[in-house]
Amino acid sequence: MPIVSCILCRERFYSKPNWIRKGWGKYCSIACKREGQKNGVFKKCFMCGSEVYRTPKALRKSKSKKFFCNKSCQTLWRNSMVYVGQAHPNWKGGQYIYRETLIRASVPRLCKLCRTKDVRVLAVHHIDRNRKNNKLSNLAWLCHNCHFLVHHDTKEQRRFTVAIAQQ
Repeated sequence: MPIVSCILCRERFYSKPNWIRKGWGKYCSIACKREGQKNGVFKKCFMCGSEVYRTPKALRKSKSKKFFCNKSCQTLWRNSMVYVGQAHPNWKGGQYIYRETLIRASVPRLCKLCRTKDVRVLAVHHIDRNRKNNKLSNLAWLCHNCHFLVHHDTKEQRRFTVAIAQQ
């Protein structure tokens, strides 16, 4: 009846003789075995500073060499440091901020022609058709349908001009 010591916590426990012959009877519990088999390191989360265990494979495969405790911290880092300004894949030189101009000016979000309030289909129209002229007086909300018609149908274009003039 062999009594052996756990190689991690030094607790004494019974191990079957055939387990010892096979090289198994080293740990007193599954928890000790799991802890004993860890070969990675603890790293600090880049955003919040909490301790995070990473395996050697995770350490090798990291492109940024920064480690995070969860997706929330990783997303905060990505959206505040990595994909900002010119590094963002949708960056267009910083001149296309007309949507934010209308939002900040508290212009009601509804189509000038059909009065649709669904923000999912609203687009910004440049009245003088100059995309670089982002003055508030040159911008108007239009739904995608009306925006297309204003650009391609003279009757709708006249109707839009009248609607803007009445404003």
